[in-house]
Amino acid sequence: MRPDPSHEEYMRQWVSLYEATNYDQGLAGYFLSRSHAWLENAFAPDREFPRVLEVGAGTGIHLRHVRHRFREYVLTDGSADMLRQVQLPADRAGSVQLRVADACHLEFEDDGFDRLIATHVLEHLERPWEVLREWHRVVKPGGVISLILPCDPGLGWRLGRQLVARGKFVKAGMEYDYWMAREHINPINNLVALLRYYFPERQESWAPLRIPSMDLNLFYLAHLKVQK
Repeated sequence: MRPDPSHEEYMRQWVSLYEATNYDQGLAGYFLSRSHAWLENAFAPDREFPRVLEVGAGTGIHLRHVRHRFREYVLTDGSADMLRQVQLPADRAGSVQLRVADACHLEFEDDGFDRLIATHVLEHLERPWEVLREWHRVVKPGGVISLILPCDPGLGWRLGRQLVARGKFVKAGMEYDYWMAREHINPINNLVALLRYYFPERQESWAPLRIPSMDLNLFYLAHLKVQK
């Protein structure tokens, strides 16, 4: 049996390639960028969530698409190297904090935020039902948890991965199939079942086709109302 590839080397490659490979090139970059905009279409610019927490924010791509007003935006990721690449919008830099944080174990007070955002995060995390409970803990009653999830292992997502994303990472020397098997551990149908059980009040949609099918779409988008 072969030894495991180096997780440290994988993370080094992932951090260095993440934004340029996923967002700056071609059709994959277009749809990934659009997923963030589609999520934010639910909230007009005059809407305000005073205090916002984003978990697993990576290089801060989602913040560029947030239209609503806020007083404080706490942008977190588990990787300090990712956060060092964040480029804050000049008009919002004073309202944004960058913090290294574990998305599964948040060091924030109960009911401290009006909105929590997690884009392309929950598919990676073990025991997602416990993670959802932790996210619910830090959001105020009546607040919102907003999610983007890939429709993996749906047909459209797998086809796009094979035809577009995979080649870029393999060319860069990454054991792409191996790491996706270890990273995307929660299939979309299971995650949707959990969300529908725990959050009866929610706004959900599928993109880009809007037909409620994991095979015909690339993303599932949800705004979950927090009730306590």
